[in-house]
Amino acid sequence: MATTYQRIKVAPMAGALGAEIGGIDLSRPPEPAAIAEIRRAFHDHQVLMFRDQKLSPEQHLALGRCFGPLTRSPYVKHMDAYPDIIAVLKEADENKISTFGNAWHSDFSFLEEPPMGSLLYGREIPSHGGDTLFASMYAAYEALSPGMRAMLDGMSAVHTGKPYGVQGVPKDLRVSRSIQMERNNPAADRETLHPVVRVHPDTGRKALFVNAIYTQRFENMTAAESKPLLDFLFAHAIQPEFTCRLRWAPGSLAMWDNRCTMHYAINDYDGRRRLMHRITVAGERSVGPRRNAA
Repeated sequence: MATTYQRIKVAPMAGALGAEIGGIDLSRPPEPAAIAEIRRAFHDHQVLMFRDQKLSPEQHLALGRCFGPLTRSPYVKHMDAYPDIIAVLKEADENKISTFGNAWHSDFSFLEEPPMGSLLYGREIPSHGGDTLFASMYAAYEALSPGMRAMLDGMSAVHTGKPYGVQGVPKDLRVSRSIQMERNNPAADRETLHPVVRVHPDTGRKALFVNAIYTQRFENMTAAESKPLLDFLFAHAIQPEFTCRLRWAPGSLAMWDNRCTMHYAINDYDGRRRLMHRITVAGERSVGPRRNAA
């Protein structure tokens, strides 16, 4: 039976995940009933896009706190005026450089308590380019064979942020002039164990929880032994049928569930300025089907 909504309009974007949400002005504090409906849509669709919103940084922050306490990146500098916001900026003259998030990943999965999700707001958007891809890790898990699912249900994997942490990168590395790597947080160098299959704390559904940036190897296995299966899972999870693509416009706000999705910021807008504001909501320890916690 389809979910019905009284305070918002929900239009699915793709078969696996994603929905556009209308009928609500997020610049005003949403009433509890509206927040409850947004949460329901969030759990149903994993990625939500709100169009034509006019949000100040203060309104953006207040909205994020409706879904939980905010948290910060362990290795990216936040705004001085708004310490819970990252300004994701690429200037028009910054060509042939990396873009923040320009690879398939789940945000900061190397943390003991990875983020619940993020709210990304488009302030200055080029006329074309700069889309964001999302993949449903529910769909990726559910499409595996019964034997593979049973095997993965009992496995854990090591995640680390070392390539991007205190020890891993040059001090002056930036993906643009405005996005600076902070090298004073050892959390980015920690190795953390998480279940390969994560049980979502709100929906109870199982999702793959591995990604090519941070997942290094399986528990009690070497990186070389782990590589064939990890490479299969990384490629399997991003099949087109499991994905949706968000096209940005000024005033668009995307909200995604980091516990059951991956995303990829497409770097195809050289010569055009793009400014986004991002806030991140704190999460919890991952829980697998056969373990109490990671």
